[in-house]
Amino acid sequence: MLIEGYDPESDDPLVAGEDLLTLPGFWLCHLGVLCPSGTSPETFGADAADADAAFETVMDEERWPVFRIPFGGGHTAVVLYRNFDDDAGVEFFLTHPGWAGRLGHLGTIDGHPSGPGLAWPELRHIARTPDASAPGVQDPHARLLLLLPALGDADLPDEAEPVVAAALTATGTPPDGAPALASTLLAHHPFWSPASWALPSASPLSGATAPWEGVLCCDGPLSPRNGLRIAQGISRAQHEDLAAALGTGSPVGP
Repeated sequence: MLIEGYDPESDDPLVAGEDLLTLPGFWLCHLGVLCPSGTSPETFGADAADADAAFETVMDEERWPVFRIPFGGGHTAVVLYRNFDDDAGVEFFLTHPGWAGRLGHLGTIDGHPSGPGLAWPELRHIARTPDASAPGVQDPHARLLLLLPALGDADLPDEAEPVVAAALTATGTPPDGAPALASTLLAHHPFWSPASWALPSASPLSGATAPWEGVLCCDGPLSPRNGLRIAQGISRAQHEDLAAALGTGSPVGP
């Protein structure tokens, strides 16, 4: 199974995309959505021919690339290029083999966008906690950049730009241009505004039950994590395991 929990009846032409990360021009294809129109391939260390070839491969309607990013506790973040002819988009979600087919939606970039799906601490934590026992992308720099389009955080720390710049340099961006490119990628998201993230608190409504703790909530109006828990229907123990894997909660006791 390429994606745990993905519709088993689907005939979508999914293929493992990890080998595409080495394509010259791939990162322009993936991150160009966050850049101003007219950003040159050279900004990412590629040329026009590289960029054209990468776009043709990544956006192939007959082969939809899936990028798997395994992290703590058996969880996997997934980036899926949904290459419909008339409704192309990129989906970001979480999976786990114990979630009985449920997906934890993080966001979608298409004509009807949904996001943000990740706060900076979560993105940073996932990027540097690879699970070598599971298939997918293990390099921390590539992991961070693959999930970067799902980010939307109004409280970015000072480390954000240098961390993104280091990831860009490690994946082929010329070092002298990486800081400026990192600033551009973090400065403005064309599909949603930066949002605030906080741990849930009890509702003021009378008789409200205590919230499930550990996983951040988002106040972005387009975010799938605004007022909803990730992966509706998972158990409280699974929710707490996810919080630990995201770096925002504590492991469940025995």
